[in-house]
Amino acid sequence: MFLSRKASQNHIVRQRSCFTLKAQNFSIPLGKRTQLMGIVNVTPDSFSQDGLLARSASTPHAHLRYAMKLIHQGADIIDIGGESTRPGAKTVTAQEELQRVIPLVRLLAKKTTIPVSVDTSKPLVAQHAIDAGAAMINIIRGTAISQKMINVLRKSNVAVVLMHIRGTPQTMQKRIRYHNVIEEIIAELQKSVQKCLESGIKSDRIIIDPGIGFCKTVEHNLLILKHLKKFSTLRLPILIGTSRKSFIGKILERPDPAQRIWGTAATISNAITNGAHIIRVHDVAAMRDVADITDAIRGPEGFQHL
Repeated sequence: MFLSRKASQNHIVRQRSCFTLKAQNFSIPLGKRTQLMGIVNVTPDSFSQDGLLARSASTPHAHLRYAMKLIHQGADIIDIGGESTRPGAKTVTAQEELQRVIPLVRLLAKKTTIPVSVDTSKPLVAQHAIDAGAAMINIIRGTAISQKMINVLRKSNVAVVLMHIRGTPQTMQKRIRYHNVIEEIIAELQKSVQKCLESGIKSDRIIIDPGIGFCKTVEHNLLILKHLKKFSTLRLPILIGTSRKSFIGKILERPDPAQRIWGTAATISNAITNGAHIIRVHDVAAMRDVADITDAIRGPEGFQHL
């Protein structure tokens, strides 16, 4: 019998650790269905060529229409970024980042009923984003999280993504040295998780991200995807962001990020199979299909409930 998308989402049981993520007023079930985080880059210099500030008619309302399009295509979370994190990217001031991000956060939080996330490493931006209605803060420098950022986070009930990185986007590619890449990333994430827990941020608000592409070689990225199940030892939800990244381009010889959609699809299916709970993507419509089919394959037990 054909299993419709709606039926598969409602009835299929997946073999994956389940969590309930708390994010402000949201309680997000993780594990039964892969959550898609749609990327909205309010920047002029995104590596993926999707920076909204580089487009004509770049206004908060135009950005809102783009975000709503991603939601219509199947995004469960919208992640707004106001500073490029590609290798060697120039830093922007907190004030500039605020001007790019906060108007959209405010509009989107009022318009939609799904969580709004803000991708930032600046405590001031995080605080203003929370005040504007953000339910999640996605911290690129999660393994170098500052006490100022922790102080902002612990005063709210937002969810927190801790991403692995060494150094900054300007220096990270100079720090690619590991004896055992998986064990070292897990250990460094564990330290940040422990720091958050000791500061009063509860575990049901924390997500980990191994940091694909950040101070990693092509081989490191592939090892992370191959051994992603090992990150379950941290007993926290896992977020993976491979979308359009350069390691895919190097493998496929695709210098244009927009031509990496099928390579991205392969990494996403693999990540879900190996235990990822949230997938951060640019191409929401296509990756919603990939995630739903991969979920269905993971959970054939659901067919017996029809």
